[in-house]
Amino acid sequence: QEELVESGGGLVQPGGSLRLSCATSGSSNYVLAWFRQAPGKEREFVAVIKSGSTYYGDSVKGRFTISRDSAKNTVHLQMNSLKLEDTAVYYCAAGRPITSTIRRPNAYYYWGQGTQVTVSS
Repeated sequence: QEELVESGGGLVQPGGSLRLSCATSGSSNYVLAWFRQAPGKEREFVAVIKSGSTYYGDSVKGRFTISRDSAKNTVHLQMNSLKLEDTAVYYCAAGRPITSTIRRPNAYYYWGQGTQVTVSS
């Protein structure tokens, strides 16, 4: 059983930055990803790091950066140039997806409780 704990969410103005962190319970064998879900919308793929490669959702490409600190079993999501539409609950996920399924929520076994990100002026 893998435990994931997100932190770093909050309220930020448009154009601002936030850094989310996800601490895992110990296994470095899982692929770690970030998803988000806004009210009334489906869970959306944000970013994933797999075997040293990074992949991003189209809506965040060029603004968000995912990174992993294997020594600390932590994955980070640096979010820059935030927009109103980035407002959502952000979730960390762990699993062993193949590359063709990395954007699918059902490819991941474990999920954190989520952290709220609100972009508002």
